[in-house]
Amino acid sequence: MNADLALQKVVYARLAGDAALAALVAARIYDNVPGDAGFPHLALGENETRDWPGGTEHRLALHVFSRGGGRAEAKRVMGAVNAALHDASLTLEDHALVNLRFLDGTTRREADGITWRGTIRFRAVTEEL
Repeated sequence: MNADLALQKVVYARLAGDAALAALVAARIYDNVPGDAGFPHLALGENETRDWPGGTEHRLALHVFSRGGGRAEAKRVMGAVNAALHDASLTLEDHALVNLRFLDGTTRREADGITWRGTIRFRAVTEEL
């Protein structure tokens, strides 16, 4: 399995199994958000990969969508995501995770005027086993 997909699988599994995050979004964690998704929900977002000496560097984003709870709700979800992933020790198939670190986070109101989007970004480095 390639490192990018292996990382995505374990990140999703970690988030789906995190009790603090589940208290905020229930099971609404998506790779492909359905049209009838409730709020708040979390979506796997953009990711980039590039060669890194001895392995692969990954930059990944996750997006929180909130209505009703606004920016504060989005920030609570982002905090739970950060707690679940920053410096997490995850076991990848065919690869080793060297590190997984928080990079930055932003919040903004969407064009519809009622939805808030929070974006949280991480950087990871993996090595092939």
